[in-house]
Amino acid sequence: MTRTETTSIILAAGRGSRMKEFDGNKTLLPLVPGKSFNEGNHPILLQILANLPPGPKAVVVNYKMTDVMDATRGLDITYCEQPELNGTGGGLLAARAFLEEHGCNQLIITMGDVPFVKSSTYDELLKKLEYKSLVVLGFRPESKKKYGVLEIEGDQVRKITEWEYWKTYPEKKQQTLDICNSGIYAARKDDLIPYFSVLAAQPHRVQKRINGKPCEVEEFFITDLVEYMGDDGLRVGYILAEDEEEVMGVDDLHALTRAQELFRIRN
Repeated sequence: MTRTETTSIILAAGRGSRMKEFDGNKTLLPLVPGKSFNEGNHPILLQILANLPPGPKAVVVNYKMTDVMDATRGLDITYCEQPELNGTGGGLLAARAFLEEHGCNQLIITMGDVPFVKSSTYDELLKKLEYKSLVVLGFRPESKKKYGVLEIEGDQVRKITEWEYWKTYPEKKQQTLDICNSGIYAARKDDLIPYFSVLAAQPHRVQKRINGKPCEVEEFFITDLVEYMGDDGLRVGYILAEDEEEVMGVDDLHALTRAQELFRIRN
């Protein structure tokens, strides 16, 4: 398999609940600031698209979808609408028809607010697919904060455990879980697609506040695929990002300011 046989999916449907100072789609926030933090040039999404491997690309959209489409018009991109904001797994499910239409068996799945993943890192993810069905991009942060962590046996990722669960583990076990999940993956499409129906059949019931009112909603998570595929004997591996900043998500004003500083230094 070569880079030219790679399909990419960018999850760009959500607003981002922590970017309270901005009501647009956060993937369009500028890496080159202008008059204000949300005015400027070179949107995050364009930086991500520039670093992805050659091949068909789809952007999953919902919130301010017209703005996203306008910003990327002319780039030969397919837009997949996620009808409701129901998790990363819901975004992946929304791209199923796009995946089935393209013959590429290598797939990259990335988030729309993570601008600094290097082309070489995507290459390393794809290279690992020679031996694995699914590969997770992990990283070792200075502090695990509330990140999801990879539970690993040998070179196999057994599960990805979110903070609300691993925080209850004994301290000794917590200390062994030092690799966190970036939310970026590579997969063999032919191995992945059979699990779409499994993912769709097992939603999580999540408590949220929408328009100030508490409610329960159904959400789907890509992280569940690690266990589903591993339980069936498929191999799930991982590689490590160079550092925490390579996989930083721009989800609040502080992170945006840091991202703009890093982009200035590196360019």
